[in-house]
Amino acid sequence: MSTTARPTPRPRHGTRGARGSVLRVLASVMAGVLGFGIILGATYWDRLQNSFDTQDIAGLVHMPVNTPQVTSSATADATPVDADSGNDINILLIGSDSRSGKNGDIGGKVAGGMRSDTTMIMHISADRTRIDFLSFPRDMRVRVSDCTMLDGSIKKGWTGKFNIAFANGGINGNEAEAAACTMQTLIDLTGITFDHYAVVDFAGFENMINAVDGVPMCIPYNIDDRRSNLHIKAGPHVLKGKTALAYARVRHIGDGTDLQRINRQHELMNNLAKKVLGMNLLTDAPQLTLLLKSAGESMTMDPDLGSLTYLVGLAYSLRNIDQDNINFATVPWKYAGDKSGDVLATDEAPTVYKRIKNDIPMDGGVTQSVDTPATPDAGTSSGTGSGTGGTTTSPTPERLTQKEILAECAS
Repeated sequence: MSTTARPTPRPRHGTRGARGSVLRVLASVMAGVLGFGIILGATYWDRLQNSFDTQDIAGLVHMPVNTPQVTSSATADATPVDADSGNDINILLIGSDSRSGKNGDIGGKVAGGMRSDTTMIMHISADRTRIDFLSFPRDMRVRVSDCTMLDGSIKKGWTGKFNIAFANGGINGNEAEAAACTMQTLIDLTGITFDHYAVVDFAGFENMINAVDGVPMCIPYNIDDRRSNLHIKAGPHVLKGKTALAYARVRHIGDGTDLQRINRQHELMNNLAKKVLGMNLLTDAPQLTLLLKSAGESMTMDPDLGSLTYLVGLAYSLRNIDQDNINFATVPWKYAGDKSGDVLATDEAPTVYKRIKNDIPMDGGVTQSVDTPATPDAGTSSGTGSGTGGTTTSPTPERLTQKEILAECAS
């Protein structure tokens, strides 16, 4: 990218800045987007809104498309309104392994700078019947874009591992700049435009998991890893914050790759979504309040996503989503074939990007071409992830209790 000044088009909804870690974002946005939607009293509303940390990075990101900003007109004591009704939404979720403050006590004060533990695109379909998550391996070799910093300076990019983008943007210790650099790299790589972003850190992820009293998981084998201080037996467990974070981050088990860790993160997120839906947080004001407070205190988002009015309206629009229409995938990849351990996106990756751009299920479950948005049918899997694809919803969406989720361990 040239360092020559370019006109800055207004990203969709202002493309704001955010702080946090993808996993925390995941927990925060997942729990928020799937669980908000209750009319809160004015006192709670003001207190929670003031706890949200928002940063605008619109001027740091160059979008290929300039669409009007959408602003919600709903208020705390009005019926929740989806300000983006009829539009699909792309949210950049980043999990930061920053070791500042409490995060150093959790992760160990062993690394300077900033790196992204997890990066995902969260795509919400225009009809609000499907949520797709697409993960980008941190070791995927890409062209890292040049980064525009808040002071107007440029941090040059180069070809290397994907998580270099977050590190380059975070060179000044500002997570909003790190998020903007990651977003620019993804825009240039995929052509996908973003409406929002959120960054989550270790402490925030733990807080979110504890706010819902743990996430039910089926652990496939015994884990005894001293590096992550994770010691757990195979079988059904309800992982609380500290253990859930260790399980999501551990790399030195199995084949020790980031790709295997992504699979564990997808499973954890999927079960978190099932629990949030099964708890019916739309009618549980105390639990919802705790969840909102945990999210607001532990992550940074753009001003729209960090607005309770906007978030409540969006969440309420998703209240009837079927859990089977929450899908997870990883960018189609192959090993680079050298000693670096890097992976490369395959020739299938652009098709997946195009489906997201056109609001089509990632697995291609459509009857028309990838150039034409359509109502998906059963389709066939593209082999990119564990999601089922499709947007068919039943009259009564399936909801599972924690006990029922754990019972699946035996199946």
